[in-house]
Amino acid sequence: MEIKPRISETDMLGHINNASYFVYMEEARLTFLKELGMHVSNGEFTFVLVSTKCNFVRQGYVGQVFDVQTDVSHIGRTSLTLISEIAEKESGKIIAKGEATIVYFDTVYQRAAELPDSFRVKLKANT
Repeated sequence: MEIKPRISETDMLGHINNASYFVYMEEARLTFLKELGMHVSNGEFTFVLVSTKCNFVRQGYVGQVFDVQTDVSHIGRTSLTLISEIAEKESGKIIAKGEATIVYFDTVYQRAAELPDSFRVKLKANT
């Protein structure tokens, strides 16, 4: 997915603030799941973020266009881990690499729930 950084996402040094990369990865993660046909939340079940990290490879700036690629790296019983690469679109150079683990969560019983088989099939097709 394409991201066009805004001036409000920069810091005092003029480059994209580190916190903004987590927002970009979240947007890409939700878009990725939606494109797979996985409902992120249906009232009884939702996905909750349990872990995330980002390695900043080089600086990004307003005026650049980022291409964020998201892929599945691990499918567990109740969770999945997605990896993201954020590249500057024109050059293809990697700006940042990230990872997020999300848990399928039962909102009624307030605990992790087993991933539905239909989700597993869709996710395995993208590993």
